[in-house]
Amino acid sequence: MKILVAVKRVVDYNVKVRAKADGTGVETANVKMSMNPFDEIAVEEAVRLQEAGKAKEIVAVSLGVAACQDTIRTALAMGADRGVLVETDAELQPLAVAKLLKAVADQEKPDLIILGKQAIDDDANQTGQMLAALLGWAQGTFASKLEFVADALNVTREVDGGLETVALKLPAVITADLRLNEPRFVKLPNIMKAKKKPLAVLKPTDLGVDVTPRLVTLKVQEPPKRQAGVKVDSVTTLVDKLHNEAHVI
Repeated sequence: MKILVAVKRVVDYNVKVRAKADGTGVETANVKMSMNPFDEIAVEEAVRLQEAGKAKEIVAVSLGVAACQDTIRTALAMGADRGVLVETDAELQPLAVAKLLKAVADQEKPDLIILGKQAIDDDANQTGQMLAALLGWAQGTFASKLEFVADALNVTREVDGGLETVALKLPAVITADLRLNEPRFVKLPNIMKAKKKPLAVLKPTDLGVDVTPRLVTLKVQEPPKRQAGVKVDSVTTLVDKLHNEAHVI
């Protein structure tokens, strides 16, 4: 079985995100970047499946600027066998990402695609579902447990009411939730080995995909700062403030 894992380069989750002064987007200059945490979980799950003898090859795929090679190298250090970068400077929105991943999947012909349920930068939670629809494959979203039973893949999903288990036939698309696993710590020898693993670089035009954005971001701004609380000397004053200032009653 071949597994394709999608990994995204995002602002590190420890960094406080700030909007640009001109409101055109999020400030990324001189900001630490890293692999999307949910994608890191996806890579870990793929490696565990390989270690259990369920998979023979893991291909890590990333889309974006040339610096995304660092994200792929991290996946290779975790255990992926080779990488594919679809290099572009264009703003990639979920539908374009899904189309590019489909094109890569058509070339690689994997049996299973695993990716994070969402990216921590846009929180769209759309790519996995769109990819499954474009491929016409079964999908298991928000996965917290994977288990192969006979010829089916049982996926335990996190839903509003608790947990739901579905049986999928391969090929399938899985989106990883937070409780699927805990990613391993990458050791220095593996980081060095990852530098020698193959990494192919493609362009969207090589895959025949138009990545022109369909949405336009008009403005990005930080939420307003909360005002300090005040003490009131009576219930009458409290009610007056709630009615005339807070407008909640």
